Amino acid sequence: MNEAKGCSARSGRFLFVMDNTKLYSQLEEFLSGSANQLKVLHKGDIIEGTIVDIRPGTIVVDVGFKSEGIVAGRELKAEGFDIKEHKVGDKLLVYVVKPEDDEGQLVLSVRRTQQAGTWIKLEEAKKSNDVVEAVVAEANNGGLIVELGKDIRGFIPTSQLDASRVYTEGAKKVGKDISERVQKKLTSLIGEKIQTKIIELDREKNRIILSEKMVTQARDLEQREDTLKKVKEGDVLKGHISGLAPFGVFVNAEGLEGLVHLSELSWDKVDDISSVYKVGDAIEVMVIGILDGGKRVAYSAKRMQKDPWNEAISRFKVGDIVDGVVQRVVPYGAFVRLGEGLNGLIHISEMSDKLVKDPSDIVKLGDPIKVKILSISSTERHLGLSLKAALETPKTKKKISKKELEQAVDEAIEAELPKEG
Repeated sequence: MNEAKGCSARSGRFLFVMDNTKLYSQLEEFLSGSANQLKVLHKGDIIEGTIVDIRPGTIVVDVGFKSEGIVAGRELKAEGFDIKEHKVGDKLLVYVVKPEDDEGQLVLSVRRTQQAGTWIKLEEAKKSNDVVEAVVAEANNGGLIVELGKDIRGFIPTSQLDASRVYTEGAKKVGKDISERVQKKLTSLIGEKIQTKIIELDREKNRIILSEKMVTQARDLEQREDTLKKVKEGDVLKGHISGLAPFGVFVNAEGLEGLVHLSELSWDKVDDISSVYKVGDAIEVMVIGILDGGKRVAYSAKRMQKDPWNEAISRFKVGDIVDGVVQRVVPYGAFVRLGEGLNGLIHISEMSDKLVKDPSDIVKLGDPIKVKILSISSTERHLGLSLKAALETPKTKKKISKKELEQAVDEAIEAELPKEG
């Protein structure tokens, strides 16, 4: 009996082990089925569910895995979504706001699903370096706050905006008055659409930094390469003023950025560039130099204008006394304007018969004066002028009577005759 019991006991133990093994096998088979797998939901998950109930201001959604959640309040408000257009049984893409709230309820959102879709598109745009359109919503001292989609905003720093959009002179300036003008300009951009590229994108921190410059520079670079392939010295291009400097103006002509030096702005002397040109002005220029593979490009604006020198040559000649206006006084003399685009120099030695140590003792800026043309050099485009020669009064010869003339002749003859004795 003991043996039997032992056998029975052993058999019992054996049967117990077999039963557990079968149970574990069945559990494993059950859990391996996708329909029976337990899923742990996390905040930020986007899943498809089925509407199982619609109540005023609330939708109950079965997301599978024996889980139901609710979409309610502001989480139901999404662009293009109308609760009245949905019914029980409809499929719905939802965003997990909270896997479990204080009451153990799964909280879902339709609004954030739409946001997540926008974020996904933004992430793809950053990866592909695509252009993203942004609408200006606000302006502050640092730049522009823009909308990229429903409840998604980004920031464009002032430094990443195209300079011509912000600064009147096309280049960054400093100072309180400049800052106030920039702020006013930025505020005026509210409502405008701006083409941008993404510099920084952090979904968790809800941080998006954008750049307009990356778009404009890329566009200019592409156009620049096309222009460089075909342009040569002497060609005429149409463009616009992109910046001002004390030494000239920068011009973007068909994507090719270059400089019109002060000496190439006009045949006439330009003292104040900003009084003649403004950023954004249309301009036609001639290409006069392409260096370093297009890294340095020189333009000329004056060569597109009529040269007044040729007309001056026909109107004036050496010896003429003409009217002029003192344009500039320098230590070695004074420059005088005789007409549009025509200037000459009075050297200090030609200012007076007396010794002149300081030309400003003789003439002042803006003085109208008469000068005599001493020389005209076509090759050097130079007029040599004299003030003292123009001031000289011609010496008049004394008229003599007939009797005095006869007497003078007699005296001359008598002086030539040989003496008698």
